[in-house]
Amino acid sequence: MLDIAKKAGVSKATVSMVLNKRDQSISEETKKKILKLAEELNYIPNSLARGLSTKKTGTIGIILPDITNPFFSSIARAIEDAANSLEYNVILCNTDNEIDKEVDYIKLLISKIVDGVIFIAGGESSSSVKILKSNNIPFVLVDRYIDNYKDEHGVYLLNEEGVIKGIDYLYKKGNEKIVFVKGHENITVSNERLKGYKYAMNKYGIYDENLIFKGNFNIEGGIKATEAILSKLDKVEAIFYSNDMMALGGMKVLLRKGFRIPEDIRIMGFDNIDICGIFEPELTTIGQPIYKMGKEACKLLINIINEVDIKDKEIYFETELIIRGTA
Repeated sequence: MLDIAKKAGVSKATVSMVLNKRDQSISEETKKKILKLAEELNYIPNSLARGLSTKKTGTIGIILPDITNPFFSSIARAIEDAANSLEYNVILCNTDNEIDKEVDYIKLLISKIVDGVIFIAGGESSSSVKILKSNNIPFVLVDRYIDNYKDEHGVYLLNEEGVIKGIDYLYKKGNEKIVFVKGHENITVSNERLKGYKYAMNKYGIYDENLIFKGNFNIEGGIKATEAILSKLDKVEAIFYSNDMMALGGMKVLLRKGFRIPEDIRIMGFDNIDICGIFEPELTTIGQPIYKMGKEACKLLINIINEVDIKDKEIYFETELIIRGTA
């Protein structure tokens, strides 16, 4: 800024006002001269230095558990798009569902003086939230509740209702032996979806705990769960995987073993990631408005940062049954 000031024949304070857009009292001619020199000299503002004086850096952090899962990458894309439109920058942190890594990233973001954090938990993440709160960092939870922090700002899906929609559909198609592949019990959405399954199956009088199998929210989890299903059960009419990635992994196993989908077995997923409509047969699934959820999370966080009055601390989205070729 001192170099620009010397070349422009103005004070460093004037340069600072122009570059930080606090230039209402400065003439257009001077502003143009300073901005042109800044471009010529490849000036890059030091956001950390500016943050120390203004207490804001125009940067938010995203903590998510698995960027290879299209669900999370779609949410991250939506957050980034919304942030850019509001002139905020984004730092993305992928935890690989590891709580220690999650905590390290939280500390890193705080050290970078981010204005706030959008947080998708990788598991039992109370310690991460405790760090954010103790450092007075605004944050928004997305997709997953965290025990003891259910009253914090968040953007969520009605998971239980979504699974009930799926079971209703499969039952009306004549299926009673409906296997459910759940996710990890440390993840709240896993438990909500399992609760929806139990409710719907009990409603029709067809609940059997032996039809519940455990998986992880990835393709490998779907493969292993499906292999276990085929080895333990003589007959299966339908499999409801609690996310699309597991469903795609399961379909891979079934197709290789000669099953016809949906003639021999019906398959349903949950999320409606983009690849569902590309894979053949196309996956029937419970869709959630992934992009809208990401955008709303970003808007909510930035409103909190700027101390805008917020009507609802928690925003809930409904699911949609999307019927394709597998069920």
